[in-house]
Amino acid sequence: MTFVSEARVATASARRYALQLGKHWAHNMAVVEDGDSRRITFPRDARGASWKGDAVVTLAPEGDVLVCRIEASEAEQRDGLKQAVERHVDRFAFREDKLVFEWRNAPVKAG
Repeated sequence: MTFVSEARVATASARRYALQLGKHWAHNMAVVEDGDSRRITFPRDARGASWKGDAVVTLAPEGDVLVCRIEASEAEQRDGLKQAVERHVDRFAFREDKLVFEWRNAPVKAG
């Protein structure tokens, strides 16, 4: 099963935040670069966790929108990553007003 959620965050700095967060997380996680997008793998056992599988966060700038997508092995893992993504983006966006994350969960995918 894959638990997916996506938020589209309005910011003129979408590209910069995707690049900065990819670099930040590359210190202790696998990060794949695809143009300006970053795909970060959060291991199933990160920080003592014991999830069914790894989770993947994709940060993709689309003009003045940062698309944040989470694919996780469990609903709780996905929900925890929502908070982690928000905290980290907000740290890099400290010069902006609080960014708005409206997460939309996709139907659960078997597989």
